[in-house]
Amino acid sequence: MKLFPLLFLIFGLIGCSSIELGDAMTSEQYAQKILDLGLSHEENLIEASKLKTPHLVSVVSLHLINARDEKVQYAIDLQESAKYAQLVTVSNDGKNFSGSKVSESIKTGVLDEDYDIHSYFLEGFKNQNSGDILHNLKIIITHNSKNKREYIGANACNQWGRCDDIKQDGSNNKLELKALKSNASNCSSYTCNYNETIEIKLSDDFLKDSVENAFNILLISKKKSHKLKISKAYIMGYLKIAQ
Repeated sequence: MKLFPLLFLIFGLIGCSSIELGDAMTSEQYAQKILDLGLSHEENLIEASKLKTPHLVSVVSLHLINARDEKVQYAIDLQESAKYAQLVTVSNDGKNFSGSKVSESIKTGVLDEDYDIHSYFLEGFKNQNSGDILHNLKIIITHNSKNKREYIGANACNQWGRCDDIKQDGSNNKLELKALKSNASNCSSYTCNYNETIEIKLSDDFLKDSVENAFNILLISKKKSHKLKISKAYIMGYLKIAQ
């Protein structure tokens, strides 16, 4: 007679164990479940503090803080993108687009002349037959060096800054680069001021995906390779018009 209650207890324990295992979620899922409640950030952290373990509380809280920071940054980018959108020029037939030029000075050494100036702008061309838009990223690099760099390639970088030739999924990270011109001026016995212009072809899908992820490019040259970061707000503003 005692056998049946014992079996019932065993099956009950197994059932409870299965429910717990089936209810297990990752920290990202816990964070998303809290975000779906539509609470304030402070209330989200209070909900996270109710989780089972201190480690889970810590990790989920970090996800919530990151989500808050991303939301704040998106609002900033959205406001900034409106300024860039106003600066995009469109041809009379609506087939050609050109974004404004953005420039950034980067210190590369201790001397006054040890700096690069990176300038870039996007331009787009709509195919009259298909309606597809192809984009070019024009980049001008100004530097004081002994030799010109002769840029020969470019790789797209992911949001973690990796710029490998091949992605983890096996797809290609290389971008089509074309060197347009290189000028030298104010030359001394050792250096010249070089102005090198290159062009990178970008598909419409690639550019739209770049709005969600960080858009960094590794520029590869015979003398020196370096990264160029394209502003997310700039891309957002350009794409508001170039469509």
